[in-house]
Amino acid sequence: MPEPEFQIFECTNPVCHFRCPNNLTLRKMDRCPLCGGQFIPQGRPFSNHKLSAPHKYLQRANNCIVEVVLDNLRSTLNVGSIFRTADAFMIESIYLCGITGKPPHREIQKTALGATESVDWKYFETTEEAICYFRNHYADGLIYAIEQVDESLMLDDFIPDTGKRFGLVFGNEINGIEETAMSLVDGCIEIPQFGTKHSLNIAVSAGIVIWELTKKMRGRF
Repeated sequence: MPEPEFQIFECTNPVCHFRCPNNLTLRKMDRCPLCGGQFIPQGRPFSNHKLSAPHKYLQRANNCIVEVVLDNLRSTLNVGSIFRTADAFMIESIYLCGITGKPPHREIQKTALGATESVDWKYFETTEEAICYFRNHYADGLIYAIEQVDESLMLDDFIPDTGKRFGLVFGNEINGIEETAMSLVDGCIEIPQFGTKHSLNIAVSAGIVIWELTKKMRGRF
């Protein structure tokens, strides 16, 4: 398999100017994932060995810095889908905890489509360790659990402070987030739902929350 080749693409929409790496080995992006504007390449293509943590040197809009914590996800297909979403919205890093699968893994690659090469990730034996790592490295950072609880704040009511670093914890598909991890977060965010199931696939939930948070932190209310 050839080594992945990347190129930086930028949105031509003067209001957006979103920039992100595109894996040319898979496909070229021609539309911005945020606003749908035309995407054009910037500079020369480069190989993966020159890109140890791609998102860290890219221009960020309004200091949108988000890290994702995956608490004992059982489906590696979901993990791969979240990697792909993380790449689209320039998530800083993904923390893989407990039984959550980690690259390289066939099923992760099937849904990530190369995003494991462009998104930084770390593995922790427990979610508590991951949260403590976040706390120790980002003293002014805030970490939220994405969970349905009595005191949760609805996603559409949540207004993030731009310039802050945020951690988002997503729990196990069946059991949700562990109680010990819940005791360490700053609050809980809930996705408003209006049907009868009140349940979403974890990868779908991650996509909704990451998009909404990114949109708000970029001033696109």
